[in-house]
Amino acid sequence: MKIFNKKRVVLGLIVILVIAAFFGYKNKEYIQQLPIGCAFKTKALCAAVFVSGRDAVTTEREDIGFSPLFKLFKAKIDRAEKSVTSSLLGIGLFEKKAVYVEQMGSVLLSGVAEETIRARKPGIPRPEPANPETILWPMGDRMPDGPPPANIDMAKINSAVDKLFIESNPDKKLFTRSLLIVHNGRLIAESYGPGITKDTPLLSWSMAKSVTNALVGIMVMKGKISLKGPAPVPEWQKADDPRQAITLDQLLRMSSGLEWVEAYAERPVSDVNIMLLLKPDMAAYVASKPLAAKPDTVWRYSSGTTNLIHRIIRDVLGNREAYWQFPRRELFNKIGMRSAIWETDASGTFIGSSYLYAAARDYARFGLLYLNDGVWDGERILPEGWVAYSATPTPAAPKGQYGAHFWLNGSKDSNPKDRLYPRLPGDTFFARGYQGQTIAIIPSCKLVVVRLGMTYDENWGMELFIKNILDAIR
Repeated sequence: MKIFNKKRVVLGLIVILVIAAFFGYKNKEYIQQLPIGCAFKTKALCAAVFVSGRDAVTTEREDIGFSPLFKLFKAKIDRAEKSVTSSLLGIGLFEKKAVYVEQMGSVLLSGVAEETIRARKPGIPRPEPANPETILWPMGDRMPDGPPPANIDMAKINSAVDKLFIESNPDKKLFTRSLLIVHNGRLIAESYGPGITKDTPLLSWSMAKSVTNALVGIMVMKGKISLKGPAPVPEWQKADDPRQAITLDQLLRMSSGLEWVEAYAERPVSDVNIMLLLKPDMAAYVASKPLAAKPDTVWRYSSGTTNLIHRIIRDVLGNREAYWQFPRRELFNKIGMRSAIWETDASGTFIGSSYLYAAARDYARFGLLYLNDGVWDGERILPEGWVAYSATPTPAAPKGQYGAHFWLNGSKDSNPKDRLYPRLPGDTFFARGYQGQTIAIIPSCKLVVVRLGMTYDENWGMELFIKNILDAIR
């Protein structure tokens, strides 16, 4: 057996040398990609199988099919212990393991002992409502009787929706999985791709940042946290550290000035990929970053700042179990987001930037909360004025395209020519994620649109689609 293992290791080393020779030995990034690629495949498969209940073969083809690098890694799915282990060619090199933890989803071990991860008992409350099929939408899943209002052209809407599920270009597949349209509080259109149902939790990617915005808002309303005071980050508290002046508002607006590289497939060895796939304590990695610019002078999109915000919330709450329970107790259960599972890093901090899983209807519920100015069924969930704050353009963002953890379309009074999406209203704002995840919120039209999929270049035709929907309901 030992001889066999040695042969496999030697084979792996030969493969590495071949890769290095092919891509150019001087470019070490190609070798550095290997542990990142292995970790991505491991985590993606673990979450798809044990959180979303999806087929592993389909996941490899669609979710992990955008780079040939992933084919180098062989994954073993252990359904009994609910884990995935991957390594280069299956020979143990660059091995990564992710385990499923009840109520916390897929967790990459990242150097933390497996027994430590599995021993966690988060005590997260049960999802509510317990009987959604008997409760009227949007809190529950029982839809109102009768047809949609007569002023809505459902033929046009259904035609637009159907097109998003047709793969007309084999070289540029959309992989649309869920599409929901909510107008004036009513769910008027809903469609799902193969293997996906209304109950399938799907990956948010960076839409999770906007949900993080809600948690901060709740903390502000409870008087537990301040937007304008210095962010309470222990690593920045030395007297001569210029980072101690960074505020939570600047972190929310991506204008902290911290050094950061946010790049994915186009630059695999980047800060965001290193953080998400290799670091056991993501916030600590971010907190170690130096200033690259004076705060509030440069807008730089950063998943890192979101995960730092989550550690701030964790520290302020003071108790890790209270922190783990916080999203469900104070947000998810209050608006009926029953399916939501927020994954953590190995240190136990929610990966607020990227790894929230929820069904499409639950993402729509979140959009409705913001459409209704943070009020749900008469209860104020978010502080008065919080939604307006979130949708106010960040001064450092060159085109007014970003608020406080939400993407914007300029502003209500902006010139359409200056907007990112000229054909959409200026008050449109978005929770958006990698590969085309979208919650579009348009208060002036009382509209929420949710689209989930796996479009590699992210361009799923959002502007034209929403414009067609608007034309059908006017």
